[in-house]
Amino acid sequence: MESSDPLLPPRTVADSRSEMTELILPNDTNTLGNLLGGRLMHYIDLVAAMAAYRHARAYVVTASMDHIDFIAPVHVGDLLILKSTLNRAFRTSMEVGVKVWVEHTVSGTLRHVASAYLTFVAIDSQGHRVPVPPLEPVTEDDKRRYHDAGRRREQGQLERERKRSARSGAAAGRESATSV
Repeated sequence: MESSDPLLPPRTVADSRSEMTELILPNDTNTLGNLLGGRLMHYIDLVAAMAAYRHARAYVVTASMDHIDFIAPVHVGDLLILKSTLNRAFRTSMEVGVKVWVEHTVSGTLRHVASAYLTFVAIDSQGHRVPVPPLEPVTEDDKRRYHDAGRRREQGQLERERKRSARSGAAAGRESATSV
């Protein structure tokens, strides 16, 4: 469901776009000198939360990391660049996309190493959901990401319903087996 609160003016993707950079040190890596996947997920969550905060202008919590692709390893000494954009705002939740690159500091070349989609929910200080402003896609890329986020949300809802049905069917099977 889209935001319909007339008191919340729409915001653009540019209003919330966020970026952070990290230098990868030995403490961030495994025994092979590669960045730990969990550490990368932490960085992704942080930069995504920045975009969600900027859009909602409210507290936000991570509801899910819906998808993550680890494309290439990141090594000690690499300069990690993470960029987040709000893809779509719903009533109280938002999808944020994150792309991660490694910059070769001598040549200045960039290599795409990871991508992720996260869902955040805006809350008040008591932990209750609050409405978020609608997102107004401006560029063709904004519009593509906006529509893609809607499709991912629909697919996620269908998958959650399928799992609910499977669980209730399994529970009914256990009940009938014990009542014999």
